[in-house]
Amino acid sequence: MGSPHDELVAQAEKFLNPHVVDDRLFGDVASTLVTVSGNRYSGVCIDTGSGTGFCAEHAAIAAMVTAGEYRIARIVAVWRDDTGRLYVLPPCGRCREFIRQIDAANIDTEVVLGPNKSARLGELLPLTDWPDPLA
Repeated sequence: MGSPHDELVAQAEKFLNPHVVDDRLFGDVASTLVTVSGNRYSGVCIDTGSGTGFCAEHAAIAAMVTAGEYRIARIVAVWRDDTGRLYVLPPCGRCREFIRQIDAANIDTEVVLGPNKSARLGELLPLTDWPDPLA
């Protein structure tokens, strides 16, 4: 029996298309997300020498926002090593914060961490509540 995340992982995997330019690698990580309305958006990472690149999650989220959506129900990112093994990658800290800032309700986004493992974004972020005033 398959895992609950197989279909989403497989969809993200379809977008893996690594391309090397000089010492930079493009498209070696892919992400697919599902919005609360059930639409899917995907993207890949872009690594640049100038530091202006972005993660695959950013690309998928940009496609979602371009389509006028902001609420993410579930998201995954995948990478394939040189031997062909596929991995699910957790979002980096920048991506976690980016997901949260697109819509406050995304704190409840299900982040896929493996075939049978996921966590709410709020569990992966430290101290997301605005602090109480001192006085």
